[in-house]
Amino acid sequence: MAARLTTLSKFLITLLIVAGIFFAGRYFLKETEAGRQIQDAAAEQTNGNTGTSSSSNSNSSSSSNDPDVIKVGVVTWGGYAGGQYFNEGFEASTKSRFYKDYGFKVEFQVLDDFEASRNAFKADEVNLLWTTIDAFPTEVQGLSDFDPVIVWQADWSRGGDAIVSRRGINQVSDLKGKSIAVAEMTPSHSFLIWLLDAGGLSTSDVKIVPQSNAIDAAEVFKSGRVDAAVVWSPDDILCVKAVPGSRILESSRSASSIIADAFVAKRSFVDKNQKRMQQLYEGWMKGAAEINSNAGNLEKASRILAEEFTERGTALTTEEAKEMIGNVRLTTHGDNQNFFGLNSNFKGVTGNSLYSRMSNSYTELGYIEGRVPAWRQIVYNKLVSNANLTGAAHAAEATKKYAKATKADEKKEAIASKPVSISFRTGEYQLDDNAKYIIDKEFVEIAKAFNSRIRIEGNTDATGSRDTNVRLSKQRAKSVADYLINTHGMPSNRFIVVGNGPDKPVANNNTDAGRAKNRRTDFELVRD
Repeated sequence: MAARLTTLSKFLITLLIVAGIFFAGRYFLKETEAGRQIQDAAAEQTNGNTGTSSSSNSNSSSSSNDPDVIKVGVVTWGGYAGGQYFNEGFEASTKSRFYKDYGFKVEFQVLDDFEASRNAFKADEVNLLWTTIDAFPTEVQGLSDFDPVIVWQADWSRGGDAIVSRRGINQVSDLKGKSIAVAEMTPSHSFLIWLLDAGGLSTSDVKIVPQSNAIDAAEVFKSGRVDAAVVWSPDDILCVKAVPGSRILESSRSASSIIADAFVAKRSFVDKNQKRMQQLYEGWMKGAAEINSNAGNLEKASRILAEEFTERGTALTTEEAKEMIGNVRLTTHGDNQNFFGLNSNFKGVTGNSLYSRMSNSYTELGYIEGRVPAWRQIVYNKLVSNANLTGAAHAAEATKKYAKATKADEKKEAIASKPVSISFRTGEYQLDDNAKYIIDKEFVEIAKAFNSRIRIEGNTDATGSRDTNVRLSKQRAKSVADYLINTHGMPSNRFIVVGNGPDKPVANNNTDAGRAKNRRTDFELVRD
């Protein structure tokens, strides 16, 4: 005979069934797309019943007055796609994954005017604001009353910044004495400073023609009033089309670690909103990782940018938006760990090294007066250090791989050539500590900032036989390459080692001073 269920047993079974239905329903609503759509429809219906439209409540700029919305100030640029994609657009919305996953809304405000964007930040009209680490030293003093801190890196420019030049200017050394239109104290200016240094020049060797912005610089170049200009994509392509015989001399596609877009916030805001800021960072990084690792997600992100920028007056197709995103490296969590110096094994460019170098450069050029805060005073790396994002999609960008150098690479066109004098004892090729110091000071940061091949050419004076000098000069060049490989972790295949012996003098070998100038090592950035 079957046993009868007791009243308690019936009650417990009923309770389990109800709990199962509850948790299954909860999972359906929160974890499935269909469930989310039901919630969104219910929210819109509720807004309609209360006399408030969905667009005015959660999908329009009126949300700027909502204290539960984090407001992010950006410019028309592809490097913020990670956050905009994760947000399902630019407006504060219940459709946003920030809202669905974390419970708060995010709004992106496009502020292309520099002064207006800074005023919006000061007035708390935006909580986070775009900046670039290279140019931040020029403005940090003006924001000091608001205790600004860098919270994360959004991207590296990888083709978005470029210098265009007229016919006959084929490498950086050809810029000497030429006029260059550039927006001072902006990423364009930083790009120019680095490029000139890589070519053994400085801004005093060229004629700077100041412009308000990169768009104006492009127009001045197209008018024929300058020899070169530093511009933003797609103006580089438009300039070359407009000026016969002109070319893109160099871009941040190979000058790959110079322009670093990041976000700045007031320290008080970050301290007050630590949990939400942590979630904002993690959601943004998830968005960037998804775009980087999946073509379908890239397509979706491109549609979002095209629709939003077109609506705001900048006509943009999906393909053009995809090109914008393709001109940057959307940084992952792993990239941010490297950038903020949280990975002790990382040998590349960090935020600290970039910020410190540009602080010194702009101070030496007279654009900054007084003390610039140290990196540790303006950085807030807790969001990066506390994040728990793992897996291949969140890993840092891999080191660029190079094929083994060939004989043809020895004659390949150079973008820039920087002579560095390294002293060797007669007949020797080993580097002493002073030689290593000179390499570190004059070239290592350039080598890290550019991802071009590096040709190292050893040169001697004319004392002794040519064959001996050619062999010795190549051994000296190889010693330099070995030092950069073993000490600074650069790929061995990146280097093209050449021994010129006495064949490329830059001075008269009949004088001591001339022979000293000829005993040099040339570092050349070579086009791929």
